[in-house]
Amino acid sequence: MATSSTSQNTATPSYVGPFIIVSILFFVFGFLTTLNTFLAPLVQAAFDTDNFQANLINAAFFVAYLLFATPTARLINSVGYKRTMIISLFTMAVGTVLFIPASSTLVYVLFLTAILVLAAGIAALQTSANPYVAVLGPEHSAPARLTLAQAFNSVGAALSGNVAGKFILAKVLTPEEVKSLTPDAHHAYQVQMASAVQKPYLFFTAALVILALAVAFAKLPSLQATREFRAGKEGDPVLDRSIWGFRHTVLAAVAIFCYVGVEVGLGTNMVKYFTMPDIGAYTAAKAAALVSTFYWGGALVGRLLGSWLLSIFNPNRLLAIFGVAAAAVVLISIATTGQVAVWSIILAGFFNSIMFPNIFALGTKGLGPLTSKGSGLIMSGVVGGAIVGPILGKIQDFSISVQNLAETTAFKHSFVVAIVCYLFIAYYGLWGSKPARTVQA
Repeated sequence: MATSSTSQNTATPSYVGPFIIVSILFFVFGFLTTLNTFLAPLVQAAFDTDNFQANLINAAFFVAYLLFATPTARLINSVGYKRTMIISLFTMAVGTVLFIPASSTLVYVLFLTAILVLAAGIAALQTSANPYVAVLGPEHSAPARLTLAQAFNSVGAALSGNVAGKFILAKVLTPEEVKSLTPDAHHAYQVQMASAVQKPYLFFTAALVILALAVAFAKLPSLQATREFRAGKEGDPVLDRSIWGFRHTVLAAVAIFCYVGVEVGLGTNMVKYFTMPDIGAYTAAKAAALVSTFYWGGALVGRLLGSWLLSIFNPNRLLAIFGVAAAAVVLISIATTGQVAVWSIILAGFFNSIMFPNIFALGTKGLGPLTSKGSGLIMSGVVGGAIVGPILGKIQDFSISVQNLAETTAFKHSFVVAIVCYLFIAYYGLWGSKPARTVQA
């Protein structure tokens, strides 16, 4: 009897069920995060903005990671991973419902506020879900586990563009068509475009509330008492250590800044880029579907393939290879036109695939009880999505209005920023990710 009892107590717990539940959360924030990037054409149509202002939707969204990632790490330490996920989902529901009054009143600031609240919930959800997946098993397999979970993120991302194209961007007019409208017709068009978000986001609100309740009643293992992955008890000297002393973690935050900034910046600008006559000459709806299916879908393929590639290459080397390859395909798009320019830059989505999970896993490696602190710092790097996109837009507006360059040339000039970001990620994979020190719990 004693032997049987010991065997049961020491048996390795099954994390398959919890992994599936958390992977659904990855799908949700992947879908809503990517859907936000497709709102730029709607913003320009409804609020009559320039390229820089349209890219501010990314600023409003991703600045939430800077504001809320570190507080979320403290929340995890206070209430645990599960309760943090539930709070995150309800916060997201508040954000989605705010789109209704924002679109009804045509107040751009309120629209950005709705995006910020939604993003606050998503930032908290990611900050809790990523380390939770990382610790649902051995540390050495964390990169593969995160890569697989990120595949669900990519499924949501791949579907979002089709939803945007069908329900939100279907009636977006070309700039020439907008110029031909009378003032009254133009105002009616703005109202029509703004209202396009109301039904979809009301549905998202209901879905998020249901999901939050489902997670609340789900049996998820409590990991907050596990010393290896959670801050030690009060008074433990480990807690006094600054996370800024871990170089590989700090550089991981910079790499995440570059990765999210370039992934979102390209995804947002590709839709308009593909509508240009000398690039793809697509409608906004068709361009959104193309970006969703192949750019974000390519990330899904890469993440599914990445789990296998990680059994052949170490995460550091694979990250470097994908960083250089992504920079190369963006350069090809800059140097070409037509379908070559379209499909080469779409390939960047495939090479984006393994970047986030590998950077995150490498950045938290060896942190032990400081993992939640490291997660908070790394996730704050997601603010890159708030900065890189507007930088691209500013370069485009400057190139057009001051340098009198063609719109296509202006976009190509801005894409040089993406190349710089990808090359830093390659640097992190080869050299920056090597821990100079680890926590000895």
